[in-house]
Amino acid sequence: MRMTMGMSVERRHRCIVVVARLVVLAVPDVPAVPDVPAVPAVLVGIAHPSTVDAADALWCPPELNRKGLRHPGDIVQRVFTWTRAEEASPDMSAFSTTVTSNTVTVGTHTTHYLAAGPESGPLIIFVHGWPELSISWRHQLPVLAGLGFRAIAPDMRGYGNSTAYANLDDYAQELVVADMVALLDSLGRDRAIWVGHDWGSPTVWNIASHHPDRCLGVASLCVPYFTLERGLEAVVPLINRDRYPADEFPYGQWDYMMFYVENFEKATATFGANPYNTAKLLFRKGNPDGFGQRAGTAMTRKIGGWFGPLAEAPDVPLDTDVVTESDLRTYAESLGRNGFFGPDAYYRNHEANAAYAALAVNGGRLDLPVLFLHAQYDYVCDTVTSRFAEPMREQCSRLDEAVVPAGHWMAQERPAEVNAALTRWIATRLPDVWPSA
Repeated sequence: MRMTMGMSVERRHRCIVVVARLVVLAVPDVPAVPDVPAVPAVLVGIAHPSTVDAADALWCPPELNRKGLRHPGDIVQRVFTWTRAEEASPDMSAFSTTVTSNTVTVGTHTTHYLAAGPESGPLIIFVHGWPELSISWRHQLPVLAGLGFRAIAPDMRGYGNSTAYANLDDYAQELVVADMVALLDSLGRDRAIWVGHDWGSPTVWNIASHHPDRCLGVASLCVPYFTLERGLEAVVPLINRDRYPADEFPYGQWDYMMFYVENFEKATATFGANPYNTAKLLFRKGNPDGFGQRAGTAMTRKIGGWFGPLAEAPDVPLDTDVVTESDLRTYAESLGRNGFFGPDAYYRNHEANAAYAALAVNGGRLDLPVLFLHAQYDYVCDTVTSRFAEPMREQCSRLDEAVVPAGHWMAQERPAEVNAALTRWIATRLPDVWPSA
């Protein structure tokens, strides 16, 4: 175990059983994937329990398929969705994987994390954003675990069962990164594949740029490199000014971030007044009809807050394409217990984060494998019709990109596509990391 002097580590575990399936289709004449030897291959569709679509699939050479695929149409019980065992049909309950709930204390900070897969497997760590939890990766952990990876998802500081702090500056990126490096040390590993989303993206970008020796590769959903981890002012020049004229929308779709700066107590109180309704309103799928339109977040200060004059989030129908009622209640319970101070405080450290980013090694240039997943219908983190992703392309020498037809919560809305993109990237760009048979 990698340790530093004076570091004390405590762990506690509990187990959760996850059940799902993998749909396998044999396909002839498969084109070769770049950087992978041209060999016969099969089409691996990582799908929702009830459906599979060829568009949800990825190419996977046989030598990278450690589980052994079967004949066309074979439905193999595998790990995928956070499905309760009693909800599975009888013929789909033969196999399962275990996700454990763990805590590790390093110094005064405790990190809770979910873990799945063989402890000796290649390590991949999923980092959530605002206002989420480790369960936001519930569709990814069992899939990667089933392929032989050791998959980890922590609750970030201020969230879930990890330590929450009372000062705004306790949520600066430098401290958040230190939490993750300490977690990596506690796992006895030198390096990991890091995957981030939302505020988890600046964290994994910072790990890659400050600690490249602790990274096998880095992937991000929605938030590109060399942007928000460098502070709010770094993204203002990248705003689509045809859509957000500077005289009317100086901060464009990022106006809501200024609301945190100017009205932090009101923002936190409004979210916290009804965490259940807040989470239910936030966790919604992308809407193609909004493509090319202004994001509502551009109006946050003009209307007086996220919900305008309302003192709490309005009651809207549950979007089951993103979360179940059980998922929603888990989010709401955690946010109700911890409050929104910690989650919202991530938005109050732009200057400190910019100063930290300026200390990145190699001038911030990344020479390790990088994957970025664009959310086609994320109109705040708009990388499709704005210049938001351009700095990343200049700063990453080994960058792969893919567009997922989803909104901001793509890992929950479109897990099949996200899992396919992640596993294909690892197989092609990090073949030496792929679990051996």
